[in-house]
Amino acid sequence: MDMKWKRLVVFGLLAAGCATGALGQKVYSTGQAYQAKVKVYVVPQEYQADLLVYKVSQEYQAKGNAGRWFFVGQEYQADVKIYFVDQEYQADLKVFFVPQEYQAGWRKREKMHLLF
Repeated sequence: MDMKWKRLVVFGLLAAGCATGALGQKVYSTGQAYQAKVKVYVVPQEYQADLLVYKVSQEYQAKGNAGRWFFVGQEYQADVKIYFVDQEYQADLKVFFVPQEYQAGWRKREKMHLLF
């Protein structure tokens, strides 16, 4: 998966969120790996993920560590800074974006510490 395609996917996710009462985290996607706390790889299949992520549409919905993310536009607004990597072996955390809020959550709880 090339970087241009990944950025397009992330942009689409940012633009296509649905209003819900979900809880999640405020996330900022950095442009450089060294700026991030966690390096993230988007896996193509749900079963490959450490975390199933649902993108919420409102900042006030972003609390906790349950796989519900709100992408903020400024670094200072974020609870956690992430960087999307191109290769799975580069990642600290593997995620899969789910279409429904109820699907969000940790598949590998031993990695929860990465987002605290």
